[in-house]
Amino acid sequence: MYRARDRIDNEEWVARLTRAADGLDLGSEARSNAVDLFCSNVPSEERSKPAVAAASLYAGALIAGEERPQGAVAEAMDVTRLSVQNRWKALLKESGFQPPEW
Repeated sequence: MYRARDRIDNEEWVARLTRAADGLDLGSEARSNAVDLFCSNVPSEERSKPAVAAASLYAGALIAGEERPQGAVAEAMDVTRLSVQNRWKALLKESGFQPPEW
């Protein structure tokens, strides 16, 4: 869970997540999940935010049952696929979810 102030302080990142979700044709549940995950796990270092935002979008889509390829999410968020791959499972675990075991 995050404070309302966290969302306000990161409005630029919430807007980026929304634009990327538009490009990936994700529904409202996936978008909401992504924003919640990101705002609950905002890194202190600015340079880490793009990767965490992308991982949040990927994980949020998974939770909503709207899985998208890691490469497509990475492209929509302008990060490398490896950035998504390296962060999404830990992000889910830190948020209390059990990542799939594929």
